[in-house]
Amino acid sequence: MNTYDLLWQRILNELEITFSEDIFQEVFEPLKSTHKYANDHVYVIVASEFIKNRINRLYLSKINALAQKFHQSPIRFKFVTESELIPEETLVSPERNLSLKYRPGNLNATYTFDNFVVGKSNMFAFRMAMKVADQPGAVANPLYIFGDVGLGKTHLMQAIGNYILDQDINKKVLYVKADGFIEDFANLLKKERMEDFNAKYRDIDILLVDDIQIMGGATKTQMEFFKLFDYLYQQNKQIVITSDKPASELKNIMTRLTSRFEVGLTVDIQVPDLEHRIEILKRKLASESSDIHDIPLNVLEFIASSFVTNIRELEGALKRVLFYCLTNNLDLTIESVNEALEPLLKTKRKSDALNENNYDRIQSIVSDFYGISLEDLIGKKRHTKYILPRHIAMYLIKVRYNIPYKTIGSLFGDRDHSTVLAACEKIDNDLKQDAALKIAVDTLIKKIDAFNKKWCSFIVGKYGIIIAI
Repeated sequence: MNTYDLLWQRILNELEITFSEDIFQEVFEPLKSTHKYANDHVYVIVASEFIKNRINRLYLSKINALAQKFHQSPIRFKFVTESELIPEETLVSPERNLSLKYRPGNLNATYTFDNFVVGKSNMFAFRMAMKVADQPGAVANPLYIFGDVGLGKTHLMQAIGNYILDQDINKKVLYVKADGFIEDFANLLKKERMEDFNAKYRDIDILLVDDIQIMGGATKTQMEFFKLFDYLYQQNKQIVITSDKPASELKNIMTRLTSRFEVGLTVDIQVPDLEHRIEILKRKLASESSDIHDIPLNVLEFIASSFVTNIRELEGALKRVLFYCLTNNLDLTIESVNEALEPLLKTKRKSDALNENNYDRIQSIVSDFYGISLEDLIGKKRHTKYILPRHIAMYLIKVRYNIPYKTIGSLFGDRDHSTVLAACEKIDNDLKQDAALKIAVDTLIKKIDAFNKKWCSFIVGKYGIIIAI
């Protein structure tokens, strides 16, 4: 790493602690290195104009403040798209110009099938992605990939695009996050430039749409996407979509759109087991330009055991360990690694404990409200006096924390996710026509918020009570 890469890594470490996991992973995690230094500015390449504008509007002042804090001389960061770079500019080194990681269509060239670590949790998804890349439009169209945050959906999706371009550079591949599509459509409405929109989204061979759940509630955007989907599908153009949940569980997305998503093939990516996570760390270590090339197995196991559900967190933890031990001249031991990761682990412990306590709290408040025991609430008894409170408790946990149905099921005697889904949908539907139920649910929410000592406002949305703190 050069001086500015080290500075950027230090800033990233601070941003990871400062901002939420979703923001860090979406905005900053892909920006692994700097591009060049010129005129007191460090340049970092971003994938799109949308990301650049978002950073400049919301995060640039914080980044530059950290740069001043960590660097002796005046220095500022500048975020640019690849198309903004001027070829005749003097770069830090000629090699850097050859290693720009972004390709046509917003693709990140570092996301390939070769560096995607395969295990039991993602084997089927990987194989089907390979088949789709090898025969676009012929095997599974659309390919719908779902799974929790940070498990490799974006990597797998972009690997499809990169593989197709490697086979035929003339193929028109477009990768876009759903919020980018929403912004493009909003600009279309403002400027009435339908021809520009169609040129970008219809004159393509492969469309890759990431995080489709973000379109929830954006009705006009969904209608336009529905027309685009049908147009590309009829032209036999390959469509790949990712989401954090199955199409049938998407909230505030039109049924006719979710039914289109299910026409092709749906695959999921699950949480990797310990062995898989250790292999991910080994592969990540081999790809890092670091002076450390070997880590004791017990240290790898410690890191892998500390970050279980999110590969991005896992890889971020490894980078933090490498940077911390190198800059402080420390050997890689359990003690030094624990010291390096303590800020992240402390935040993680608080978050996990808070959520677990809040789930228990909701169950206790609901059981007290209905005069039944906690054991009966989460137990197997099928009497009406237990079923309604149980369904309400499931519903409240879902709408407040939006955790997977399977996770909620584990809080209620290991019930199947379909049971929880049915319970939540029943309460959601009954709230629209049962005034007594709505009063009861509103009362329970007030009790929960009073216990948390937070003031909340709430409105009834498609999926019940949407809480704004």
